[in-house]
Amino acid sequence: MPGLRPLRRLAVVAASTAAALSLAAPAAWAGPAPVTHLDLNRYLGTWYQLAAVPQFFNLNCARDTHAEYALDPQGNVSVHNSCTTWAGTPNEITGTATVSDPVTEAQLHVSFPGVPTQDQLYGQPNYIVTSLGPDYSWALVTDPHRISGFVLARTRTLDADEWRSVRAAIGAAGENDCLYLTSPTTSGVETVAPLCTA
Repeated sequence: MPGLRPLRRLAVVAASTAAALSLAAPAAWAGPAPVTHLDLNRYLGTWYQLAAVPQFFNLNCARDTHAEYALDPQGNVSVHNSCTTWAGTPNEITGTATVSDPVTEAQLHVSFPGVPTQDQLYGQPNYIVTSLGPDYSWALVTDPHRISGFVLARTRTLDADEWRSVRAAIGAAGENDCLYLTSPTTSGVETVAPLCTA
């Protein structure tokens, strides 16, 4: 029937378009990729926050935001976050991180008792290590939706080459370094500014 030929052509075009979109969609909507392997024992210890995408829970922190990670008796990671507030007083919170991705060990679920939406010990990853510096000197952390972002380092400062590597890692993770604000630290950066201008 001649009248069906245009409909068949339209169906073929629609099917081809749908197939192309289905192939492109996972790449376009995929979350940030974790590092291929995180050595959890090397990752433990003290990390200083040098830049971050502002979040409601860290707006009270004026400077010296840092985290202490250690193994707890259950084999999970104890998390102790602390900072100095704008009033000059200490602020801290303690939680637990559980590994959600046993293949890379670079995707974890971090929980804090008593914090709404974050009080469950187990759950979907909300802490993804997407890049690491040599010898675990710095780390880039985000979440599956790229809402958060943290530049962590073993020291309170990074040199120019390390910052270039961090900015490249932010771009590779599908984030914008202008959304990251520098975090003041004693003996480090003293101002809050978009990372793309710092």
